[in-house]
Amino acid sequence: MAGRGAPPAKTALRPAWPPRPRTYLWIAGSVLLLALPFYLDRFWLQAGLFAMAAAIGAIGINMLTGSTGQLSMGHAFFLAVGAYGYCAFAGDGGDELTGLGLPTAVAAVLAVALAGLAGGLFSPIAGRLRGAYLGIATLALIFIGQHVLFNAHDLTGGFNGRDVPPLNILGFRFDDSELVVAAIPFGSAEKLWYAGLVLLAGCALFARGVLRGRPGRAMNVIRDHRIAAGVMGVPVARYRAAAFVLSSMYAGLAGVLLALVFQRTVPDYFGMVLSLEYLAMIVIGGLGSVAGAVVGAAFVSLLPQVLTRYSDALPLVAESGTGGVAPGEAARYLYGAAVVAVVLFLPGGLIRLVTRRTAPPKHPDKPTPGTPGPSGEER
Repeated sequence: MAGRGAPPAKTALRPAWPPRPRTYLWIAGSVLLLALPFYLDRFWLQAGLFAMAAAIGAIGINMLTGSTGQLSMGHAFFLAVGAYGYCAFAGDGGDELTGLGLPTAVAAVLAVALAGLAGGLFSPIAGRLRGAYLGIATLALIFIGQHVLFNAHDLTGGFNGRDVPPLNILGFRFDDSELVVAAIPFGSAEKLWYAGLVLLAGCALFARGVLRGRPGRAMNVIRDHRIAAGVMGVPVARYRAAAFVLSSMYAGLAGVLLALVFQRTVPDYFGMVLSLEYLAMIVIGGLGSVAGAVVGAAFVSLLPQVLTRYSDALPLVAESGTGGVAPGEAARYLYGAAVVAVVLFLPGGLIRLVTRRTAPPKHPDKPTPGTPGPSGEER
């Protein structure tokens, strides 16, 4: 029997070598993503870039809705702030539209900061409202944003939108000027692919650090037990406002990347449907999970692209006016059904399937150190 002064039982440490199978999967996935621009055509590269931008925005709204429990219906508004802010800061005014002519890298940073500022102006409301009331309040941002986008012609270009200046970092232009790498011509899609990978990796790692640290624990307590969090000394209003600002900055960065990929901003894109798609992303992927946000964003953003590419070979899917369902509408039906299926049968989202497969097996019959045995002694 263990005595009073017995040293604590030592837990077995897993050797650093060989690496876990998940490490090999990460390495293989990274190599694959780096090699894809050498093999995929422009259509699939643009679809992948849309998925990266969607993943960045989904990570932001997942920290707000999934981790802090704040329902936001206005995420598309902050994407529009980032996209049009970049155009206004980087544009030279030659197209008779407002443009400050700043370096594009500086313009991108300022556009993200502008989205964060917009979120900060709304954060006092976000810090005090919750549930459906906050959702309705953020929904108002969509209507305000659409009115401004369509009517502020000098700033947004109105219905026709405005061209997006290509990104230029230290003389390297992310445009269609040809760059040959290993006998493969690299255009704007290939160049932006690597920029998107860097941005997505940085955003995912930062969000993971936030959610696994003290702020993340406070956000989860606020989501689950708001009154208890206040009793424990957690500044609830401050954390809720900070989460809203951070989510807005993620949305602004996603808007900048989307603008660079589209090469033209269009007001119709930043509407209510886009906000609903982002909510579908985090529900399908998994609430409160960075990896779940990425998986859900890939599912929702790539599904219309796949249906559009293979509409001729799919039953009931065809272009509008030809007697079938348009690819965009079919995609909404499918991920709408996916939301219902996830809520009913897989509350943790699609990422839960992955974690189940990669989780280490449990050994219920194997006692752990310090566990009392049948006679009451520690093993």
